[in-house]
Amino acid sequence: MEIRPRRLRKNSIIREMVAETRLSKDMFIYPYFVVPGKKEKNLIDAMPGIHHFSVDELLKDAEKGLKIGVNKILLFGVGEEKTRDASSSFSNNSVVVKAVKELKKKFGEDILVVTDVCVCAYTTHGHCGILHNDYVHNDSSVEVLAKMALAHAQAGADMVAPSDMMDGRVAAIRDLLDESASGGENTAIMSYAIKFASAYYGPFREAADSAPQKGDRKSYQMDFRNGREALKEALLDEQEGADILMVKPALAYLDVVSTLRQNTLLPVACYNVSGEYSMVKAASAKGWIEERKIVMENMHSFSRAGADIIISYHTRDILEKKWL
Repeated sequence: MEIRPRRLRKNSIIREMVAETRLSKDMFIYPYFVVPGKKEKNLIDAMPGIHHFSVDELLKDAEKGLKIGVNKILLFGVGEEKTRDASSSFSNNSVVVKAVKELKKKFGEDILVVTDVCVCAYTTHGHCGILHNDYVHNDSSVEVLAKMALAHAQAGADMVAPSDMMDGRVAAIRDLLDESASGGENTAIMSYAIKFASAYYGPFREAADSAPQKGDRKSYQMDFRNGREALKEALLDEQEGADILMVKPALAYLDVVSTLRQNTLLPVACYNVSGEYSMVKAASAKGWIEERKIVMENMHSFSRAGADIIISYHTRDILEKKWL
């Protein structure tokens, strides 16, 4: 008897029947960059097809997105006042707080609003925490991050996503949310549990105006050479009360996604980051690749590795152009 695996690849009907990885529109979260002002919708040069939106324009674009199934979004605030102590990050007048309130007022439960919790776009130095003698001080940074998460939750955010990589920040955020009198115990935490110090973030730093003015982020973001430490970081966040664990970036870290999937019962998310996105867009513009095929191969790879949730700038294209 000959074993012939090709029998189950004979035609498209059979291939679809036995496919082990299946994508759904419900897996995808679409990121937005929100800026102060009105009638602002400006293309980001380093990220083709991605814009800065003022709140009024964000509402219009989110409404268009809802019509094609984009009902989960991740908000990043850009253009706020920058200070050494990042005080504008937890202001009740911040652009993210305003955006959350308006989104929930207009769309209610029809849209899931996730907010990024990090201070890099709110500090004069561009680091993800509070500097003491040119070193990012962990505990004072955690205090600010927890206040920021609380401000977002009180505005109506369904989920907060701390992306800073400070030790103990998930526990601090969970405790402050649970102690609040405004229903914070129902706000979920999607932790950037494994965030590597990566060169793939280049276009994002232009989009978020968040590049460090001095040094780098290697003292708090993870060393990309370390897989066991990555798992350790994620399991600590699980112990501290995270509801979802995220790996960022995604494409070069499918092994980490897979290992995490095998070691937790929590949902696993991955972030298909700006560099991954912009490389595809640039190569497609040159005619070197077929964008749809590359994008969907990447998405299936994320899911096959174990991701339950995919955060991607490609989300609008995937749903609008019916690539699924």
